[in-house]
Amino acid sequence: MTAQLVALCFDANDPLRLARFWAGVLGWETADDARDDITLLPSDDTGFRIRCLPTPEKKTRQNQMHFDLTSTSLEDQRRTVARSLELGARHIDIGQRPEEGHVVLADPEGNEFCVIGPGNNFLADCGFVGALACDGSQEVGYFWSEALGWPLVWDQDQETAIRSPHGGPKITWGGPPVAPKAGKNRLHFDLAPPAHGDHQAEVERLVSLGATLIESGPRGTGRVLMADPDGNEFSVSPPPTA
Repeated sequence: MTAQLVALCFDANDPLRLARFWAGVLGWETADDARDDITLLPSDDTGFRIRCLPTPEKKTRQNQMHFDLTSTSLEDQRRTVARSLELGARHIDIGQRPEEGHVVLADPEGNEFCVIGPGNNFLADCGFVGALACDGSQEVGYFWSEALGWPLVWDQDQETAIRSPHGGPKITWGGPPVAPKAGKNRLHFDLAPPAHGDHQAEVERLVSLGATLIESGPRGTGRVLMADPDGNEFSVSPPPTA
């Protein structure tokens, strides 16, 4: 069986503050566990968690991926923007045009996200977390479709998108030109085989699809760090025991 997308991980200078921000924006709850990082549990059909991991490194460039949040009306869009600003977001300019109808914000650590206006046909059947929009090649879209077992729902002009068969947000890749990679991404995926699955076999399968093995995690964790065909880091954790 294919790996499951367990979490979207944020490297954070202040994991607790960042987790509180996203919990407030999304309406998600914090997991009650003993981890050093902070985990948020989805309250909707998103299908994966958010984990805020501690790092001393500062953000220095635009992220390779960001959330697109949807709106049911202009008033709903304004409410989401206002709530985000109250929680610590700020407006940013990444070259967006007024006619595009979305508002670009940054969370308290500078991670970009968009609040999309109503009437977006591409995200019409998605929930509040409409998409995880990524800078990436057509090849990497094909890779993640095979890696997760999620079908392609868009493949045109080298732009790709996939979505879980169970619904939830789309993951999209914008195609060329792809920005050159410079340093470790602050956002990355954490995968795991299904319960009682074969961890090593899954790592080998991902390599056969085009992933690169970077390193094994700290002794005893079992986590393996890998990179997709575009060089974006992701981790593969051991399967849950139940």
